Amino acid sequence: DNTIQEYLKTLPVNSYIEAAFFGGSFTGIPIEEQDALLSVAKKYYDKGLISGIRLSTRPDYINKEILDLLKSKSVTTIELGVQSLDSEVLRLSNRGHSKEIVYESSKLIKDYGFSLGLQMMTGLPGDNFKKSEKTAEEFIKIKPDFVRIYPTLVIKDTMLSDMYYSGAYIPQSTEEAVRLCKHLKSMFLKNKIQVIRVSLQPTEEISLKASVVAGPFHPAFGELVDNAMYYDLILEALSGISDCTA
Repeated sequence: DNTIQEYLKTLPVNSYIEAAFFGGSFTGIPIEEQDALLSVAKKYYDKGLISGIRLSTRPDYINKEILDLLKSKSVTTIELGVQSLDSEVLRLSNRGHSKEIVYESSKLIKDYGFSLGLQMMTGLPGDNFKKSEKTAEEFIKIKPDFVRIYPTLVIKDTMLSDMYYSGAYIPQSTEEAVRLCKHLKSMFLKNKIQVIRVSLQPTEEISLKASVVAGPFHPAFGELVDNAMYYDLILEALSGISDCTA
């Protein structure tokens, strides 16, 4: 309650403001805690002080009981941390669920009238360009309202860092990640699916001086991707001029 009040004081009047529950799988916590937290946000939503309530969770933490609660608490947007729709990548990454549950959860969320966001990760164990491209194609078939794309970073003291130090996992280079994310973002935009973020938000923890030990970390990664896309558009336009003058 106090947190929302403090943030509201810093935001311009008439801004689009949402209460967001990120940083974990919100619907995986006890339902009583979900109820208590959402009830606070709902008070501000009902008063018109915020415009929406959003949260992120896992595809296998969605069912009708949970969605009934979220609907009753005026939740507007649900983001699913899908990461990949390749069975081998899901298995090697120890995701703990099948790709089928992603389709089921996405349909259920859309049937309930929530705005649906899908998050994907590139460069996971067993992943490659073609598999990420296929995941993007499947995302497009699901028709989410928006997506986020996160290149995989190796965080210290994780299973992935153990794999990295043992040589069992080789992360993407920044150049590889930019090239792939540029391609994926273009796919989504061509299909009128908004890409609201590319890469993790840099924080004190998420930096090369803190917890990131390897992977395509760059504080302006999204800008690198956009610049690469603009470069391709310029080359395409110049090619068209050249063809016309030939």
